[in-house]
Amino acid sequence: MAFYSALIFDLDGTLIDSAPDIAKALNVGFAQNGWPSLEPAYVEKFLGNGPRRLITDILEDLNIVFDEATAQRALDSYQNAYLNDPAGRTKIFPYVREDLEALKSAGIRLGICTNKTHVITGKVLEQLGLSSLFDAALGADVVPACKPDPGHLLAVANAMELTTGNWAYVGDTDIDKKAAEAAGVPFFVVPWGGGPEVEISSERRLSRLADLLHV
Repeated sequence: MAFYSALIFDLDGTLIDSAPDIAKALNVGFAQNGWPSLEPAYVEKFLGNGPRRLITDILEDLNIVFDEATAQRALDSYQNAYLNDPAGRTKIFPYVREDLEALKSAGIRLGICTNKTHVITGKVLEQLGLSSLFDAALGADVVPACKPDPGHLLAVANAMELTTGNWAYVGDTDIDKKAAEAAGVPFFVVPWGGGPEVEISSERRLSRLADLLHV
């Protein structure tokens, strides 16, 4: 029997490889501003802090001068483009769908805490056929402060009506790790996405999500 009665997951880089769709949407605004086209592998390095930080971090890395108004226009273009095609190129990581189904079948309740916007999160989950697996999924724009602020993670727990501390968070970045630590809950890291770069003890490093049935 699994030790945890509930599990909350990050989304991008943890359950899905969404970098191709994110890069495609970003490139709409970048093209409008005469900025260079971005490859998914490059964009992936900046994921985790939400869309505004994604854009400003990339612009700073490329040494592109910008002001708040320019960044906002790029953000608006990105959000509109992403909403129009949220998961056309996005892939679920291998074994994730079947492992989530196995966890749910074992009676473990599932949730999502992501720095994606809430509307896009819902659209991505629906398009990928994952919506029915989760009791709650909260994006960054429906909470007072997003990850790594622990309030975001705890808001998902509250939405799931978790009354005990018998739950854990699963992600692929140091942002996810910090959120879990600040919330005082165990953290597990996946082996894909940014997972290999996260420093963590071996017993908290997963080979696949089904490992959570036996921890």
